[in-house]
Amino acid sequence: MASVSTSQPDARGGEYRVTVRVPATSANLGPGYDCFGLAMARYDEVTAHIIEGPSQVRVRGVGARTVPLDDRHLVLRAAARVFARSGESAPALALECVNRIPHGGGQGSSAAATVAGMMLARALGGPAAQALTDDDILALATEMEGHPDNVAPAIFGGLTVSWTPVERAVKTIRAQVHPTIELVVFSAQTHSSTKAARNMLPMNISHRDAAANSAATAVLLHALTVDPSYLMDGTVDLLHQSYRSSAMPASANLVARLRSAGVAAVISGAGPSVLALSTGALDLAPWDGVQGFTSDRLGVDAAGAIVKAATTGDEAGPAYSASSAIDPGKNDTP
Repeated sequence: MASVSTSQPDARGGEYRVTVRVPATSANLGPGYDCFGLAMARYDEVTAHIIEGPSQVRVRGVGARTVPLDDRHLVLRAAARVFARSGESAPALALECVNRIPHGGGQGSSAAATVAGMMLARALGGPAAQALTDDDILALATEMEGHPDNVAPAIFGGLTVSWTPVERAVKTIRAQVHPTIELVVFSAQTHSSTKAARNMLPMNISHRDAAANSAATAVLLHALTVDPSYLMDGTVDLLHQSYRSSAMPASANLVARLRSAGVAAVISGAGPSVLALSTGALDLAPWDGVQGFTSDRLGVDAAGAIVKAATTGDEAGPAYSASSAIDPGKNDTP
């Protein structure tokens, strides 16, 4: 559980700064709709400290000219959820955001902002906020996002499989990705709305397709963790990608072309980004720039959200994974 040690400076003293680094994530991974998620080595960073109101937001990078710079900012809204859950009054915060994750691209930008805000609030809050566990943050973030497939890997890192038992809180398991698997993300110049993409899905599918998709999901877990030679079979999807293809024809075409070349490719999240999974260095020359896509080799992020706490004037503070206590005597910098 990540919490603020009582040996730290008073978080509400105004000089205490917390920085959270949150990875990009790819959800679904083909057949694992709304349950599979993978953390990738591309990061947004947010630094926050408590100020006399109102809250202030500065943004560099992606969204600098488009995101709201007041209490409507997603990081601040997520932080407010934690303070409300803890029964604490929400302080005014000054945020410094460095955004590298594309917005509306299917790489988990909203999940990253949500997790960042909640981690910051936990670190800067009082005892009730600091007592929240990672599972509590997962539940709150899932409630805010509507599904756990991006927020789980954003919090815990690596590969996560999440589900919600009937009338119970969301659960997740984390698995280690096979070390030979490499990721290539193809980012589009266009954007996609997750809500709009969900609205394209049918209410019902055939029993045959459901059975085949269930089998592919089981194969996918085996391929990602044990035997990557099954990646092509494990990334066959019959649940969502084909129904959304008309909204992102370039993405669907790129996936088809990659798969025809023997590359396990899927739509990343709700798109339009495309994720390719390979066991060798994929030659990007034939693909880079195809239909406006840009490609990046990204490693698998194994740490998830990292919290770094420091008092103003410190050159650097220790960094911690989301599952570690914020303790000045412990340094888990990745």
